[in-house]
Amino acid sequence: MTAMLAGSFAFPFTFVACGDSTDGSPVAVGGDSSSSQKSSEMRASSSSEASVSSSSVKPAESSSAKVAESSSSGTLAESSSSEMVAESSSNRASSSSSEKAAESSSSEKPAESSDSGVCTNCDSYTAADPTLVENGGKGSVTTYGSITAKETSLGGACNYGQTNIQYYAAIHVNVSPGDDKGPWDGGMACGGCVHVKAKTPDGWKEVTVRITDRCPDANCGVDLGGAPASDIMGIQVGRYYGEWEFVSCEGVEGVWGDSTSIWVKEGASEFWSIIQVRNPKDAVRKIVFNEVDGDKSYTLDFVVGTENFWTVPQEVLQSDKSYSVVVTYRSGTDDEWILKSSELTIPEANLYLYKHRKE
Repeated sequence: MTAMLAGSFAFPFTFVACGDSTDGSPVAVGGDSSSSQKSSEMRASSSSEASVSSSSVKPAESSSAKVAESSSSGTLAESSSSEMVAESSSNRASSSSSEKAAESSSSEKPAESSDSGVCTNCDSYTAADPTLVENGGKGSVTTYGSITAKETSLGGACNYGQTNIQYYAAIHVNVSPGDDKGPWDGGMACGGCVHVKAKTPDGWKEVTVRITDRCPDANCGVDLGGAPASDIMGIQVGRYYGEWEFVSCEGVEGVWGDSTSIWVKEGASEFWSIIQVRNPKDAVRKIVFNEVDGDKSYTLDFVVGTENFWTVPQEVLQSDKSYSVVVTYRSGTDDEWILKSSELTIPEANLYLYKHRKE
C-alpha cells in the first residue's frame, strides 16, 4: 500500500492508529477515553428522567364511584349521567396524554445524539464498523495529516504523486474487516469528493475533501488530511462521529491541485500504456476511445492491482490515429479530449483537457 502522509502531534492524550506514515508505519491519531463511565452516567440520567416523568402522571379518576352516586339519586342520575360520562372520558384522555408525555420524556435522545450535533468527549467516539447509507456512510472520522503544518496530499494509494491538494482524505476499504465492501472499490473512489460533517462541542462542522487514498484501519470511515481535520477538530484530534456523502468536485475550493488532465504512467510505449485522470470533476466511472475518422470504439478496462489506472488497448497505441476520449464521471457528466495515439505512448505525459478539447 502506498504510504500516506504522516502528521506529528504533541498532545497529552492516548492515540489511536489510522492511516499510514511516509515510511509505512501507522500514525497515531486521536485518543480513547473511558466510554463505560460516560455510558453509565447517561443510563443513570435517562433512568432518573423516566422515573420523574412517570411519577408526574395523574391516574384517571374512578368513574365507578360517580356511577354509584348517580344511581342513588333517582331521576337526577339520568339527567347528570351524560355529564359524568363526559367527565370520565376527559379524565381518561388526560391520563393517556400524561402517560404519552412520560414515555416521550424517557425516550429522549441524549445531547450527543441530537440533530444539533453538539457532543461531549467528541474526540473519543467508540470505534465501530462504518455503516453504508445511500450515496455515503456514517461512522468514524479521523485524521492522518498534520493539523499544524497542513501539508498537501502526496497522492496516496490513488497514485497521483505529489499534489497541491490541501483538502483530501482516505476512504474506508471495508465495512466489516476484510470484506472489501467499502466505497474504495479497488481505487474506483479515487478523485471523487466527499462532503463530511462531524459532531463537535460546537455542533456539526462540515468540510468537503477529495479522495486520494485508502484507509487501512478496520474501523475507519473517512480519514482526513491536515487542513480539513483542523477545520473540524481544531487542536483536539481523535476519533469523531461523522456522516459523509459523495459529491461532485466542481466549484469546491481546496480540492484542486492542478487542471484536469489525463496522465500516462511511466514505462508507457506502443506496446503498453495505462492512464489515469488527475483532478477530475468526480470519481471516474468509464473511459471510452472513439476513432475520430473511423467507426471503432474501445471501452477501457480498469486495471486490477494497480489502483486508479485504465488500460489503453495495444491496437489504439499502434494505430497512428486520433481519438475522441470520453471520460464519464460518477455525477453523470463527461469530459472529452482529442488525442493522438502517439501521445499515449509517452511516459509521464500530462495531457491537459484545456489543451486537447474537442473544437
